[in-house]
Amino acid sequence: MAVPSQAPIERSLIHTCAAVALGYSLRAASFAASWIDVPLLERRPDALPSLSIVVPARDEERSIERCVRSLLAQRWLDLEVIVVDDRSTDATPQILEHLAREDSRLRVVRGAELPEGWIGKPWALAQGARLARGEWLLFTDADSQHDPAGAASALWFATRAGADALSIATRQELETFWERAALPAILGMILFVSGPLGAVNDPAQPKKAIANGQYILVSRRAYEALGGHAALRGEIVEDVAFAKRLKADGRFRYLLAGGDRLASVRMYHSLPEIWAGFTKNVYVGADGNLAALGGGILYCTLLSIAPPVLAMRALAQRRYGDALEALAASLAIVCTASWGMRRAAFPRRLALLQPLGTVLFAAIIANSTWSVLSGRGVEWRGRRYFGKPR
Repeated sequence: MAVPSQAPIERSLIHTCAAVALGYSLRAASFAASWIDVPLLERRPDALPSLSIVVPARDEERSIERCVRSLLAQRWLDLEVIVVDDRSTDATPQILEHLAREDSRLRVVRGAELPEGWIGKPWALAQGARLARGEWLLFTDADSQHDPAGAASALWFATRAGADALSIATRQELETFWERAALPAILGMILFVSGPLGAVNDPAQPKKAIANGQYILVSRRAYEALGGHAALRGEIVEDVAFAKRLKADGRFRYLLAGGDRLASVRMYHSLPEIWAGFTKNVYVGADGNLAALGGGILYCTLLSIAPPVLAMRALAQRRYGDALEALAASLAIVCTASWGMRRAAFPRRLALLQPLGTVLFAAIIANSTWSVLSGRGVEWRGRRYFGKPR
């Protein structure tokens, strides 16, 4: 049987996929050595500093009560909870009013109109921080739920480690098929690109910086010295901007750690929400670097659909050696994803959906890039934002 003329090209692509799979596995292995977890305390620690928890809430009627009740149930802390109702149009204000009548530690702030030059979330957080009285501040999202010992555990860990700021990887709640298919792959890829925690937590590598805006704990001293959220007013991806600013400053120690036992989050409830949420962040999160964005699309493709498609073509043409190599690349990628799922407290079986989630991320990268470069901008919670192309 004659070998098709495109076989050499496809064989080169298969070799490339195998090399990418090997690199993916080796880089994932480097994460194991530097990964740290915040332990969940089982008993009251020594005296902890006072804490103000600030929650931005814009149209959060489906999750805000669960979040606030879990925050008010925190143990072993002198705390206050400040929720900034960012001009919600749903039942969020009524729910918050009811909760505030039950517990005097809850302060509800009706957010002011968004000033020119500000992004919605930094503006809401700035308003809450302005009223906070605690020695430390915890910024957490309205779709989060917290273990009763979670905040005390994070504060104990940060102060014991001599850190001025701590962000944790929360546990992700995955209810629908698309949440299970997309979120582990996408979040894993974002962390994968950002680098091992050893690099993120190394003060000598200021460019390696990432934070999870779902949970950022920071001392008031560091927060105010860095200019608070006023310094982040125009940042769509304000959590990453905060981590970069903190590490670049050099005066304060920052840590990123696992914290799946401390808090959980249900980020999105459907494929359209996943699409819109990451479309908002990806282009800006890459600093508009078109080479990095294009490379991300190619990399995600090589880690997802390219190996099985090439394997099927090789099998159809009876190129069994090529098919075996492509299938081995796919297997290595899925096995690596399975290890990562277990490490991040996801069910390991979700690794079987890794190709689908990763190719979806490639499409999101392309959509985010086009949305900004075309001038359409990105929309989130009824507001439209425009990035600055490089």
